[in-house]
Parts: sequence; C-alpha cells; structure tokens
Amino acid sequence: MKKAITVLITVGGLIATTGPAEASAALSSTGIAPAGTSVALATPSTYATGLNNPRGLAFDRTGALDVAEAGKGGTSPCHAGAEGGQVCIGATGAITRVSRNRLRRVVTGLPSQAGANGAQASGPSDVSVDRRGRVSYVIGLGGSPDLRTQFTELAGAAKLYRTGSRTAVADLGAYEKTANPDGVQPPDTNPNAVTGEPNAQVVADAGGNSLLRVGRNGRVSTLAVFPKQTVTGPDGKPAEAQSVPTSVVQGPDGAYYVGELTGFPFAAGKARVWRVRPGQTPTVYATGFTNIIDLAFGSDRKLYVLEIFKNGLLSGDRTGALLRVDRRGR
Repeated sequence: MKKAITVLITVGGLIATTGPAEASAALSSTGIAPAGTSVALATPSTYATGLNNPRGLAFDRTGALDVAEAGKGGTSPCHAGAEGGQVCIGATGAITRVSRNRLRRVVTGLPSQAGANGAQASGPSDVSVDRRGRVSYVIGLGGSPDLRTQFTELAGAAKLYRTGSRTAVADLGAYEKTANPDGVQPPDTNPNAVTGEPNAQVVADAGGNSLLRVGRNGRVSTLAVFPKQTVTGPDGKPAEAQSVPTSVVQGPDGAYYVGELTGFPFAAGKARVWRVRPGQTPTVYATGFTNIIDLAFGSDRKLYVLEIFKNGLLSGDRTGALLRVDRRGR
C-alpha cells in the first residue's frame, strides 16, 4: 500500500511534506527517471492566499503552517538589484502562520527588497521548526555583507532568528565577511534555507556557497563548502558555475542533504543534491537536476526535489518540476 504524501510548494519557495493526500511526480524527460517510467502527476489545489512572495514553509507541532514571506520591498532607499534593475527597501517581510485557512502574521516589519510590483523579492527566506517546537527563520540579503552598513534598513538581513525575539541568534553576514568559506571575492551572503535540530540550526548560504552550523551559543562554523563546476555556456564554450546551495534538509539517516541552484549560466541538468555528514567530505547523492530551489523528505523516506525552471533559468520556459528520488539516488 502506498503511503500518502501532501506536498506544499510556494512561489519560488520550499516544499513541506505531510499527510494525507497523494502527491507524486517522476518526470522521465529529466533523465532521472528511466524512460518508460510510470508518471503519476498530482493535481494541485490552493492551500493559502494573500501572501507576499512566500518562500520557505514548515509545519509546527500543532499542524499549523509557518511561512516565510520575502515581502514586497518598499519605496526607498533603492539600489541596483542582484538580478539587474532597481530594488527598493522596505519593512514588508513577515513570518506568517496559516491555520484553519486563516493567516496570522506572527512576526512583521522584517527587511525586504524588491523591484516594481514585488519582483525580485528578497527578505525572509525560510522557516524551520525543531523537535522542541522552536521556530527559527533566516533573512536573505543577496550581496555583500557591507550592504547592511550602506543601507541601515538592511541591518537585520543575513541573520538567523527565533520567533519571540528580535535579537538575532547569529549574524551570518558577519561570518561570511570574516571567514568567507568559499574564498570567492568579494564575499557574498544570502542565507536561503534553515533546518533546526535540538541544539543547533543548519543554514545553506546561497551567496557564500556553504553550509553553516549555528550552535546554541550562536557560534557559527562551516560544515561544508560546495565547489564550482565547469558547464557549457550559452556561447557553447566552457564556463565556470558556482554551486549556489538553496536548500537543506536532514535525512532519515541523520545526514544533511543540500540542493543547489547553480550559478550563471544556469545550465540544465547540472544541479546536484549533496549529502553532508559533519566532519566528512561532502558527496554527491543525486545528479541531473536543474535549478533546485528546495528539498524535503516525505513519510515514505524518499527525497522530493523542487525545481523552479526545469529547462534552465535562461530557457525562457518558466515551468517548474517536482521530482521524487528513491533511496538509491534515482
């Protein structure tokens, strides 16, 4: 008998899994599932509306869903965005709880950057609930840690928080500036995903190409650094692409699994899922993905992988995909 899984997907955001309702998808066109594999596509339905650029999701112990809203930026000050054009800063980011089809913003006034009409939004990027029920969240930045001194409205960005306190648990941007684990200059930080455990939080820094651990005392350390790879660029020539880790989840085996977006030129089929055991060299668990934005393990102990552009960010095709990976990495 098949186990039932509900998969929740936000616009540009994370997967959360819980039962009950069947949701499975295996797309043979990606090369992950063998040709001829039976494909059972889920029919999606709307779970919640009225959110401002929702990103990461996590269910708490009561069954309520916590959502990180990146916000819609503001009116000023403005600066050049990481993806081109202008983004303007405002305090429109939030952590929102969805329960019984009702929204309640439990943390408001968080830093947010966005272009016109909320495009390119950056702000609260993920939320996590540990086994003790404590809720943590990270706020992204997408640039140099020095942006926070240039624009004081961003002083709270690139940090890890717990709900119930406005004091940051850890300053991830400051760690990137001083430690710069991947050695890329100038330093770049964009905490994009967090997963909690009883005594620590683990954060994927998409700007720093690293996986960080934050201990109970707020001390930050590096668990892994994800290397560049050589891909074929739009001009047909070899190009170097950064990893850009966007997601982290702890697997049933206790290891951390990290998905990568990959940087420019966002080559199709080149994103990987890494397996990280603290103290050991990271290993590649599964390959053949494109622009991974999040990961989650279901109650079936299989890994679900969310892609935002299944044919690549430069393809012009905005279709995403949800993939299921078996325990052998297929």
